[in-house]
Amino acid sequence: MSALVAAVQQYLALRRSRGFKLTDVGRNLHQFACVAEHEGVESITTELALRWATQPSTASPVHWARRLGIVRQAARYYGALDASTEIPPPGLLPYRHMRQSPDVYPDAEIPARIEAAAGLPSPSGPRAVTSATLFGLLAVTGMRVGAPLGLDRTDVDLQHGSLSIRGAKLGKSRWLPLHVSTTAALRRYAEQRDGLSPTPSTPSLFRSEQGTRLTTWSVRATFVKLSHQLGLHAPEDHHGPRLQDLRHRCAIRTLLDGYRSGVDVEQRLPQLAAYLGHAHVGDTYGYRSATPALLALAARRLKPERFGEGQPCAREQTWRRCSSASSSSG
Repeated sequence: MSALVAAVQQYLALRRSRGFKLTDVGRNLHQFACVAEHEGVESITTELALRWATQPSTASPVHWARRLGIVRQAARYYGALDASTEIPPPGLLPYRHMRQSPDVYPDAEIPARIEAAAGLPSPSGPRAVTSATLFGLLAVTGMRVGAPLGLDRTDVDLQHGSLSIRGAKLGKSRWLPLHVSTTAALRRYAEQRDGLSPTPSTPSLFRSEQGTRLTTWSVRATFVKLSHQLGLHAPEDHHGPRLQDLRHRCAIRTLLDGYRSGVDVEQRLPQLAAYLGHAHVGDTYGYRSATPALLALAARRLKPERFGEGQPCAREQTWRRCSSASSSSG
């Protein structure tokens, strides 16, 4: 084992001890260290980092910049151990990050996905019911996909309607209350699952056809397959609704319902942030501008008197003009 490979393992162990999972980062750093070891390079150099980061040549500039950023961060740590380490300077692979706008699924599309999942071929039985229940749970709770996959059966309280998420993003844990309909659906799933596999080899709540814990990759692959089946993705299409958008939909629909029912959404945002598992409430604020409907409802809640002499602010005036134009054109 080279000194660089050992340093990568030490670096990852240190950061993981502080709550970072670093699944993708770890995979990339191990690949980089193996390339360096194969070439007989004992230290990180800018030339090697740049050459490795820009592979494959067909990948996007964002992919290249991210790979180089992973090595740069590790180099800053390794530089304290090896004076010959070169830290790649920022700006070598410039790119502009564009946050992808979420697709807010129409109400009818969620039951269609669940129904399609329930019809998946399942040689030993659990695949269909597991996929249908999992997608439904993601839609109504807004959890990140890794959270339900990490649940054990003991993490779900079907009597009181709640579940406990342990070691989520940044190592955080939280408790989620569930609606009675969600609890009933999980109870039905547990009965079906245990009937198909009365002596499981894993404590996982959701299990694969092989009786093992589901992986994120397999769940995403199933989601894409269903999207093709329902005609939401063309066969050659690599873009479109994502599994992550179920989380966005849950947050946006919660905010929409709050504005429409007249509650103080600003006051409730910390509660929504806690339910979604956001580290900072500022992450939750971003959902307010995610859709035109939500942005319009938020604008209507602005109080004109806050902006002087009881006159509407520029945003409110713009919203009124747009509303008037829509009314007259209709």
